[in-house]
Amino acid sequence: MSSGSPVRQPVDQEGDVQTPTPNPNPHPNPYRFPPPPTAPPAPVRKSRSRAATAGIGALTALALAAAATAAVVLFRGDGERPPAAPADPTKPLVAGWKTVVNPQHGTAFDVPPDWEVLAPTVFSGHVDDVDPDKVLIGHTAPAFYKSKWCSIDGDGDGQVTDVRLANTGTKGAVGAKDAAEVAEKSAPTWVYAAYTQPDKSVVKWDEPKEYTTRTGVKGSYVKARSQGAARPNRCAGDGRAVVFGFKNSRGDLVAWNFYGRTGVPGAVGDALVMRIMSTVRLAGEPKDPAAGP
Repeated sequence: MSSGSPVRQPVDQEGDVQTPTPNPNPHPNPYRFPPPPTAPPAPVRKSRSRAATAGIGALTALALAAAATAAVVLFRGDGERPPAAPADPTKPLVAGWKTVVNPQHGTAFDVPPDWEVLAPTVFSGHVDDVDPDKVLIGHTAPAFYKSKWCSIDGDGDGQVTDVRLANTGTKGAVGAKDAAEVAEKSAPTWVYAAYTQPDKSVVKWDEPKEYTTRTGVKGSYVKARSQGAARPNRCAGDGRAVVFGFKNSRGDLVAWNFYGRTGVPGAVGDALVMRIMSTVRLAGEPKDPAAGP
């Protein structure tokens, strides 16, 4: 596979059809692809396919393929300005949507009703194709969009792996100096890990942009994308990521992440991604000061 095998496991801590904008970075980015500064998550074990899966506790491990493919879902904006902050951050800002809460980081955001919201203890990420025991990047309390969009038997061994269209969640960023650094390190890494391994040259990204969510959370976001990712199977191909870095109520830097396939019928549109990001908010005191995802 050309993309990193996804993993999903419970732990105690933790596509867009639009034309990609050219990379405004003419110089090498010092934060291009090192994994974001977090402590390594729980160990990941290999499965018989190249999609690495791991399970801890009562949740059953679910094998997810590397290239999460995206379908176009276009939503209009609200056309209105919501209250500055909800009385209950666990209630959705968008009527009919679902709220995703991450108690570890004290954050929340909303997703459309057709997205699958997983438990806060679920870790979702991608491992190195060469070394499946090495997690490149991941987050907890994820929400998946069409988790069975494409299914393949990557190794021809009879074990079918389901490929999702898109994924979103929240992760820690211990060690980063500011929100812009969090976003600029993480967005290209998501694209590389999920869609382009081992080719880093096809990953492009924008400069960080300051942003304030609907409830007043301030930070910076970065959009990254691949152009020309290899397609060793029908589920693989180009993808994109959007990462918003900000501080939680304890002052810790954290990141909201979206990534999904691009260039396929129904790829998740930028308008929807930005609408989801606009709902990012603080949700109480973080549980522990853990350094992990």
